[in-house]
Amino acid sequence: MAQSAAIVGLGRIGLPLALSLADAGVDVIGVDKDHARLETVAAGRMPFEETGTQELLERVLRGSGLRLTDQIADAAEADFIVLTLGTPAHVHLEIDISQIRSVVDDLLPLLREGQTLILRSTVAPGTTQWLAGYVEQRRGFAVGEDFFVAHVPERIAVNRFLEEIRSLPTIVGGCGAGSGSKAAELFEVFGSEIRQTSAVEAELAKIWTNIYRYVTFAIPNLLMMECEQYGANVFDVIDLVNRDYPRGGIADPGLTAGVCLRKDFAFSEEGSSAPGMLLAVSRVHESMPRFIVEGLGRRLGSLRDRKVAVLGLTFKRDSDDPRDSLSYKLIRLLERELAHVSRHDPHVPAESEPLDSALAGADAVVIATNHSAFEGLLHEIPSSALLVDPWNVTGAGRVFGFAEELVRT
Repeated sequence: MAQSAAIVGLGRIGLPLALSLADAGVDVIGVDKDHARLETVAAGRMPFEETGTQELLERVLRGSGLRLTDQIADAAEADFIVLTLGTPAHVHLEIDISQIRSVVDDLLPLLREGQTLILRSTVAPGTTQWLAGYVEQRRGFAVGEDFFVAHVPERIAVNRFLEEIRSLPTIVGGCGAGSGSKAAELFEVFGSEIRQTSAVEAELAKIWTNIYRYVTFAIPNLLMMECEQYGANVFDVIDLVNRDYPRGGIADPGLTAGVCLRKDFAFSEEGSSAPGMLLAVSRVHESMPRFIVEGLGRRLGSLRDRKVAVLGLTFKRDSDDPRDSLSYKLIRLLERELAHVSRHDPHVPAESEPLDSALAGADAVVIATNHSAFEGLLHEIPSSALLVDPWNVTGAGRVFGFAEELVRT
């Protein structure tokens, strides 16, 4: 069993991992520069929603396996240092590794032989090997022999962490001969299958897991736009494609976004052999808010002084994570049309008004996120309002439809 581990970055990836390791008997140092987050966790409150982690946090705090700190240097005390830091993409389709580099620069003088440095963040191909070379260059370690560097990507879905950390295969991509087996020692406590590979294959597996989903979800969105062009019902067409047909499988449309899907394609596009392909996929998704606004305009005329209720602010169903959600782009576009926008999301109360207030007097209601709370909403929408439900979460069976007609049908 691993002796000790430091998790640097206690966000939605790092904090559940830190708690799970501590619960499994590992001595964990949780490092984050956000003092408010550290205070929240120390007080026994999860700073975000993740199924089962509130109870896990309370259990861990009753023990002595978790120490919280805002000092990066404290991470150097651990045998394993896991980086779960943000890796956004620059506007020029270039990976931004400044957070990783800044933390590593702080740690460099404190690193010692025998330690293992693990990248858990999503990174572009070649980043882990760069990190290994960076450490070798500045400290003189022989990575894979007396110091170990690996990429262990995180592929867990929102609200499934506690289940999937123990059921999904753990991909371990090591640099040099000994890094893979050394990094695996930390994750063996969860009992999942360990898949050893090279660092670059681990990086590619992670980003293409997300790219594949991003591409897959673009197909129904593009189909929805074409159905609007020809006056067809996208849900009927998808049913015709899929039902009782062995080579179907088109998903339903929706506002596909999120901090991973919207940026990870850029990590491949940066050095792609087919430049522009993934940009085109991104363009499909990024066109969805404009598609909705234009569809409203075709049916309602000018949106000036019209009230539009936007329901759902997060990027994913039943999540409280609003990062890179297309709902905010939709709201901005509506406001540029001089519409009055109300908003409601049961998972983001700080940015919401009550549902009945958001719906009252609305000329249009847009289901921007397919929260389960919106499934029975059809009968609550003002009868004269235009409902826009690209997810079909309400069961309306149409992307655009006036509530009065939908209720009757």
